[in-house]
Amino acid sequence: MDLTTPALLFPAISLLLLAYTNRFLTLAQVIRQLHASPEHGSGVVMRQIPGLKRRIQLIQYMQSFGVLSFLLCALSMLALFLHGEAAGQALFGASIIALAVSLVLSLVEVLISTNALSIVVEDLERTGKS
Repeated sequence: MDLTTPALLFPAISLLLLAYTNRFLTLAQVIRQLHASPEHGSGVVMRQIPGLKRRIQLIQYMQSFGVLSFLLCALSMLALFLHGEAAGQALFGASIIALAVSLVLSLVEVLISTNALSIVVEDLERTGKS
């Protein structure tokens, strides 16, 4: 393995972290809008609160594992630069694992997000029928 192998992950991880930051900012905006809404104590909003809390935690872990992956990738490049082939490969493998964990957490967050949308759709159907 040469120095360019871990370097290939740098743009991917950077874009992933940017996407995670955008998801966090969007979620923060939704929470602030719900708080400012006069209906912030309604049943629909109250049903979404556990999911919102869980999504905040998941995004925090997604970002943490993404940053860990980036750091391990950089350390892998350093080890390879210093001719530490075994250490470089181990660090690169750990970087890939951290990236995979981050992606799985991202999937879980998306599933929770779609559940929150289902709650809103159910409420729309209920109010449309009455």
